[in-house]
Amino acid sequence: MNEEPTRPAAAERASDPAASGQNDQAIVETAEPWAEQASYREGAVDLLGILACGALAAFDRLAEDARLAPQLADRVHMTTMAALQVAHFERVRAHLAVQGTDVMSAMAPFQAAFTAFHEYTRPKDWLEGLLKAYVGDEFAADFYREVAAFVDADTRRLVHEVLADAGHADFVVEKVRAAIKADPKVAGRLALWSRRLVGEALSQAQRVAADRDSLTSLLTGTVDRPGLDLAAISRMFSRLIENHTRRMRTLGLQS
Repeated sequence: MNEEPTRPAAAERASDPAASGQNDQAIVETAEPWAEQASYREGAVDLLGILACGALAAFDRLAEDARLAPQLADRVHMTTMAALQVAHFERVRAHLAVQGTDVMSAMAPFQAAFTAFHEYTRPKDWLEGLLKAYVGDEFAADFYREVAAFVDADTRRLVHEVLADAGHADFVVEKVRAAIKADPKVAGRLALWSRRLVGEALSQAQRVAADRDSLTSLLTGTVDRPGLDLAAISRMFSRLIENHTRRMRTLGLQS
């Protein structure tokens, strides 16, 4: 892996404004000559292919969870969130099309991994479905934001906009905390379920990274493209775990 290069002309900032004080994610705000490199473009397409797969998977899951919703208002919320995922998919498709890439081709390498993850983590009820979106999907989204620190400005902007929360997080927190208040025994089961979700998400991410060198290279960089060294990658995973712990605490669950 390459050590993070020093470039006097490059202004660096963190990919996530909430992660203040983090300088591992170097972003070149001036010229991005490496954006035309074939190896970079392949990695950027991989990232967008994953986002497209994620949007379709989220649509399927939210639509399915809507049928389990105990109240009509809950069902309306879930179907609205599902429709938003379709809009996200279309934005990624359009971005790829401008680059001359078909979204189906971009998604193809990752479809099996997404299918396996969702088969292994099929929720048994309404609450488990809510947690899958809040814990599992948000953990993955945090990772995609980290990777997006090393793509071109237009792609990075799209990634952050597609992954932005549209109010679903607050909805999940409200419903889960209310369920725990009504029946405290639920907390233990949901905590175990959350650990399983994160474990499966990590396993699938490792498999994908092992199979797609181009995606991994977005993080590690090249001689003339910014990237992370081993220590910085370790800090990145620490941030992912810290974010997950914070979300669990917000839910009133033990991580």
